Amino acid sequence: MTKKVALLVGGWSAERQVSLEKGKHVESALREAGYSVDVIDVSKDIAALIARLSPKPDVVFNNLYGQGGEDGTIQSVLEMLEIPYTHSSVKASAVGMDKPLCKYIAQSLGVQTPKSIVVPLKDVSTQTEVPYPFVVKPTAEGSSVGVCLIHDKKTLDALDFENWAFGEDVLVEAYIPGKELTVAVLDGRAQAVTEIVSQTSFFDYEAKYHDTRTELVLPAKISDEIYKMSLDYAERVYNEIGCAGLARCDFRYDETVDNLDDGITGLYFLEINTQPGLTAESIGPSQVIYNGMSFVELCSLLVETAKCHAPKQKTNKAKKAASNDPSLLSGRG
Repeated sequence: MTKKVALLVGGWSAERQVSLEKGKHVESALREAGYSVDVIDVSKDIAALIARLSPKPDVVFNNLYGQGGEDGTIQSVLEMLEIPYTHSSVKASAVGMDKPLCKYIAQSLGVQTPKSIVVPLKDVSTQTEVPYPFVVKPTAEGSSVGVCLIHDKKTLDALDFENWAFGEDVLVEAYIPGKELTVAVLDGRAQAVTEIVSQTSFFDYEAKYHDTRTELVLPAKISDEIYKMSLDYAERVYNEIGCAGLARCDFRYDETVDNLDDGITGLYFLEINTQPGLTAESIGPSQVIYNGMSFVELCSLLVETAKCHAPKQKTNKAKKAASNDPSLLSGRG
């Protein structure tokens, strides 16, 4: 029997248009793989979404990005509906979207991150803990939405923070010069290291989606030691957070400070993206393709490994049996 897949696209985040565009590639791949696909343009009307998901599809393919789509919100709805879905769980999605928390977890694993602080937006101009140049980021957005590179006070004064739409607190992070590296992780296994060569000052939203001059170098031209370290760091973060399916870890690498003999490296973890872009040319899938799997096969794998992550409630029969055995209720035995 043909498996029915509900493909979620759109959403209400700043990345809505990206989701709609990339969703067409996913839809085409799923249809080529033989699935029955129902494309759903998701809005904040959860009742409407639930109605579209009735009767239940076999799987939901989550192709939503940013707030609401990859922060655990939609995942929570799908868990309550008990519909298997692609990518990471509620918890992993929420942690991955929370940049300060994710950095803290990475540090606890021995993964180096740039010096940073979280401050109210109004205090960015007076903070002195992170010197110039630094990067100002929303604490919970994807695709470099709202990210600003601050070279000096003149640059800072020129920014229009009056119309800032990404929350009252921001992450102020030291700017690391050098290479932009990224590692896709599929089902716990790091795929490769890509160097992103953008013509903008850093790999911002414009460079990601509109600047055709952006170059992806796969595999990245870095030393074997740093290549292996990048793979290792990405796997550590992915597995500790509890990700599933495809995710992508971003790094900055300043080779001028490397002294591996003394344990000093210029490799810094920036963040993890639990819902990376999905086209055959996108960074994450391109690494999977580099290792021999086609884009159609990747999308099929995500469908076939989709699941609900929350523990299932015991049936009435199981509960009755457990009531007669206290060790089952306590989790022992």
